[in-house]
Amino acid sequence: MISFIADIASALSVLIGTGFMLIAAIGIIRMPDFYIRMSTITKATSLGIGFILLGATIHLNSLEIILKAAAIITFIVITSPVSAYIIAKAAKKIHVPFWKNTDVDEYLESEEAPYNPRKKKES
Repeated sequence: MISFIADIASALSVLIGTGFMLIAAIGIIRMPDFYIRMSTITKATSLGIGFILLGATIHLNSLEIILKAAAIITFIVITSPVSAYIIAKAAKKIHVPFWKNTDVDEYLESEEAPYNPRKKKES
């Protein structure tokens, strides 16, 4: 009976993870600009991989597998946002354009903005 419940929990976890990965794939196609696509991919794939590894861990039920899955999930949770941040900074530096409907007022007023056409030049 417990094995049956573990199998259902494992299958559900893998299906949820696969759903998040599908959302990431659709996000690549449907989102309007680079920055939104990157945000969608980063969040959805991190959750997708986490749920798939959780399902594998439940199914295999071994201490070695649990430790490896925990290490992988920790690594992905730490590195995914950092790499997305670095890629976004690089894209911003080479002036990859934002989507026309993106509200960039707060960004343009910050000191990070490399060029602000709305800002008045100080004499």
